[in-house]
Amino acid sequence: MHEAGKSGSNWKLTLEYDGTDFFGWQVQPDRVTIQGTLAEAIERVTGERVLPQGSGRTDAGVHARGQVASFFLEAGIPAENLQRALNRMLPEAVRVLKAELAAADFHARHSAKAKMYEYRILRGEICAPWRARFAWALNWPLDVERMRAAAAVVVGAHDFTSFAASDPDLATRRSDEEGCEDPGVAGNVRTVLESEWKEEGELLIYRVRGDGFLRHMVRNLVGTFVDVGRGQMEPGELTRILEAKSRSEAGATAPARGLFLDRVEY
Repeated sequence: MHEAGKSGSNWKLTLEYDGTDFFGWQVQPDRVTIQGTLAEAIERVTGERVLPQGSGRTDAGVHARGQVASFFLEAGIPAENLQRALNRMLPEAVRVLKAELAAADFHARHSAKAKMYEYRILRGEICAPWRARFAWALNWPLDVERMRAAAAVVVGAHDFTSFAASDPDLATRRSDEEGCEDPGVAGNVRTVLESEWKEEGELLIYRVRGDGFLRHMVRNLVGTFVDVGRGQMEPGELTRILEAKSRSEAGATAPARGLFLDRVEY
């Protein structure tokens, strides 16, 4: 069935974007956002004003390689034509990788089963300008094996309150990474399916896959893992931090520029 009040065709877009110059995904008054920019492009192409729903609200400065958006259109248009037309209308920082028709009950957020995020740390002495927008330049000595041990601790179902944004208004909300509400699971319990660090040349990459993420959860995990890598805490302390359910027990929030929404699974 169509969503209440919706008619026409249900569309699914797969997007990638450089989030540096945007105030996140969610539309905001007088601010340039991914959602608002996409809605304007859709209206220019089709003449229809819609509000595309994303799989999650990436925060200001966060990037995506596999964000998914869904919306209904009355206009009939071939998928390849819609993709081509939108990419002509959108700024170069936002690209539609794929446009396709979806089942009437498909919703980019509610239908998602899991998401993968990636965080990049650049450990070289000099961060090239073309890399500075997409990685946390950090040439501190880091013990990667200790960071891997810490990352393994968070696999499984846990209450991630200690790694959630400290805004009290968010304390009882089910949120996706960077602020997207995701109803269906009580409190701050999430299941992390994969959590690992990989080295690729000068890049140190954290990849985490789970059924949902609290606001700033990935960036707070990364900040804490960096503290472990610097020897400021032991890998096993991640268990204590999880049990404390207190943001003050975990490390600092890593910068937004290193974070990517890598893919969404349905």
